[in-house]
Amino acid sequence: MMETRILGKTGLEVSLIGFGGIPIQRCKQWEVDEIVENLIEEGVNFIDTARSYTNSEKMLGEALKNWGRENFYLATKTPKLSYDDVLADVKTSLSELQTDSIDLYQFHNAKTIAAYETIMGPNGGYSALVECQEKGLIQHIGITSHSYEVLDRALDEDKFETIQFPYNIVENRGASLFEKAKLKNIGVIIMKPLAGGAFMNPNYALRWVAENPNISVLIPGMDSVKQVLENAVVGNNFVPLSEKERHTLESDANALGKTFCRRCGYCAPCSQGIDIPMQFIVEGYYRRYDLEEWALDRYRSFVANASACIECGECEPRCPYNLPIREMLKKTRELFDPLV
Repeated sequence: MMETRILGKTGLEVSLIGFGGIPIQRCKQWEVDEIVENLIEEGVNFIDTARSYTNSEKMLGEALKNWGRENFYLATKTPKLSYDDVLADVKTSLSELQTDSIDLYQFHNAKTIAAYETIMGPNGGYSALVECQEKGLIQHIGITSHSYEVLDRALDEDKFETIQFPYNIVENRGASLFEKAKLKNIGVIIMKPLAGGAFMNPNYALRWVAENPNISVLIPGMDSVKQVLENAVVGNNFVPLSEKERHTLESDANALGKTFCRRCGYCAPCSQGIDIPMQFIVEGYYRRYDLEEWALDRYRSFVANASACIECGECEPRCPYNLPIREMLKKTRELFDPLV
């Protein structure tokens, strides 16, 4: 039986392993149908997607029409900040997902305190979601971010029922956030539990995250039935890591440490306006998730990307992990620039 946990004050009883909907952008509809069928069989009842994931909402909506919307708690996200834009996204999400109500609607990757304050301001998107909640179009409101500071502020203000943050053995800064969330009865959703597919043994990586009692649900991205079956095992037969397994995972993590960006943001600000962590995020989507077109589109959309780096080196002393950022940006540039 799949282990379940309560998603904070939402009261939703969610499966320990949830479904991350970003990679299905490259799937065919019949593949998504099979994935959803197997989610049901394995006891996975939490699906996370987003407006930004191109056709992910649409394909999930079609699959749920066939396999039963009632089998899942649905979560999706908007990258928009303003009242009008958020209302429009909710309407689109309801249509694409073919549902009358969405269980959890989240702000997608609120990057900065300024963005957060816009969301919470008088013409911000938060008031739009409250209205949608009052009308029954959405049931609960959450926020996601790669910024510790943004979610820490959100927890202090106690306006959200869930937070979503990256967490794995090499991106483990969120542990104290989750303790704080637990004390406030805020649900904790874990994105990037597999570090974007970087770990050699995903089973060990998921179990490491699941050992944390303050988290509610892990949402590894999956694009095949094989991945559903492999990941669901963790929730259906959860066993803490043995010392040997822990040592193996730690060795794997140490090998990643020399070139793996934790998205902490301490490298900012860049003199050329480059959002440095985002360069490495889209590179990971291209190399590890095989989302070439989506990653390339995102790279093209940046005001300044890796090609703008002048190798001044100001970012490197600020990195707490001593990453060779200039060399890493060079590799990102070499990957994307011939394609732009």
